[in-house]
Amino acid sequence: MANAFFNVPVPINEPVKGYAPGSKEKLELQQQLKSLRQLELDIPMYIGGKEVRTGKTQRISPPHDHQRTIGHFHAGDASHVTLAIEAALAARTAWAELPWEHRAAVFLKAADLLAGPYRARINAATMLGQSKNAFQAEIDAACELIDFFRFNVYYMQEIYKQQPESLPGMWNRVEHRPLEGFVFALTPFNFTSIAGNLPSSAAMMGNVVVWKPANTQIYSAQVLMELFKEAGVPDGVINLVYVDGPTAGDVIFAHRDFAGIHFTGSTGVFQNIWKTIGQNIHLYKSYPRIVGETGGKDFILAHHSAHPKAVAVAMSRGAFEYQGQKCSAASRVYLPSNTATEILGYVKEDLASFKMGDVEDFGNFVNAVISEASFDKLAKYLDDAKADPNVEIIAGGGHDKSKGYFIEPTVIVAKDPKYVTMCEELFGPVLTVHVYDETKFEETLELVDTTSPYALTGAVFAQDRYAIDLASKRLMNAAGNFYINDKPTGAVVGQQPFGGARASGTNDKAGSQLNLIRWVSPRAIKETFVPVTDYRYPFLGSEPAEDLNRDKGL
Repeated sequence: MANAFFNVPVPINEPVKGYAPGSKEKLELQQQLKSLRQLELDIPMYIGGKEVRTGKTQRISPPHDHQRTIGHFHAGDASHVTLAIEAALAARTAWAELPWEHRAAVFLKAADLLAGPYRARINAATMLGQSKNAFQAEIDAACELIDFFRFNVYYMQEIYKQQPESLPGMWNRVEHRPLEGFVFALTPFNFTSIAGNLPSSAAMMGNVVVWKPANTQIYSAQVLMELFKEAGVPDGVINLVYVDGPTAGDVIFAHRDFAGIHFTGSTGVFQNIWKTIGQNIHLYKSYPRIVGETGGKDFILAHHSAHPKAVAVAMSRGAFEYQGQKCSAASRVYLPSNTATEILGYVKEDLASFKMGDVEDFGNFVNAVISEASFDKLAKYLDDAKADPNVEIIAGGGHDKSKGYFIEPTVIVAKDPKYVTMCEELFGPVLTVHVYDETKFEETLELVDTTSPYALTGAVFAQDRYAIDLASKRLMNAAGNFYINDKPTGAVVGQQPFGGARASGTNDKAGSQLNLIRWVSPRAIKETFVPVTDYRYPFLGSEPAEDLNRDKGL
């Protein structure tokens, strides 16, 4: 269907700022950090465009400096979830009927605001609230979310452009309607960009949203909500509430107008949500869309032909950037016996040069894990490994929470390929290595494929093309994002659509048209310009019908 507005150009990925010493962006970010240091933010919920304060405040502190208070947020209860649903449904008709070009304009404006006046602010909030260094905040909170906004507008246009064939005498068209009801966005702590994309991608397609962020991401979520408001997202289209998961679930999953969930989080939570939706399926006006990206036990597999230094850097970056708290972070590694010692030597050199500490010291590569609960879980794994004679900690292993939740980047070598840290998702800076007989690459492929229930990301390193081809085939279902001679992290919107299968989620590929199409319900429309006026077909011995093609099929 021709339309003059179908002219959104293919976006270009937002350039990453380097924050080099003396650079303009570093000075601006440091000034923003200094300004935030002097404030204690009072963070409300946002329901129907109104700021809602309950007086039941909870403290926010940086994971790397937990004695410091940077703000408080107002916790809600079930009544606020109900209010958010009501506000969303009240806003639905006007937002759904708004021409798509105006919805596109809102989020293109959000992208430009984020690339400009909001950039330092969102990066600083992410650094302080989620303990990301400047570069990790930049590639996440700024660049990736800008890319989500711009590329999703382009993909939305492409969806609307897809129209059926029309024969003479008729006009066929497809409307991509928003879902009937509201969408629940349940977002994680580890990526500000995901927290922004999950509600906005559904909203962009004309849906209304109730958004519950992780409590450990509320500091930057509040900045995102202000961004949405300034960009022109109408009141009630995205509603931000701070409640615990079970409280939200009790209200949302029992509501007749629940139309879908956009989720990133743990596998256990997602499976429980799916179960609850199944039990309540008779309550809903329509079958809800269930879109989720969950955990991972992401691998690096090196062939005996791989370049040792390339493998080592992939391990150092892939496992320890953002303290191993990326869903895609390398967590288990399989090294061939001929080069394992050399590779691990390079990794130990890298780790010895890592600095760990406060995010405001730009010399620190590693910062704190997100919470005390995460710290305690990881510390127990490390203490158990230290006491186990069957494994060896060759780097790191320390932990200290006296000032912040600091876990040393740690490398464990396990003779048993099914050792607990080779199998269980840890979500922290702990990398477990198994050294295999270099002549048993094919057997190791089977081991990689069957060790974990997850299938999010994985990487294979080799110079032997036959080995790369074999690994690509044998590991077909082991990773939704598969990397050849590169670390298993760092998917870029528009380049590597992201998502995994098996226990890692529904693989609906954030950052692609595949994800957006989940938030619409198509309606096919056929308009006949000159209707048939005689029911008789030729087989009845009557005159031929005007057009035999128009009524064949369903």
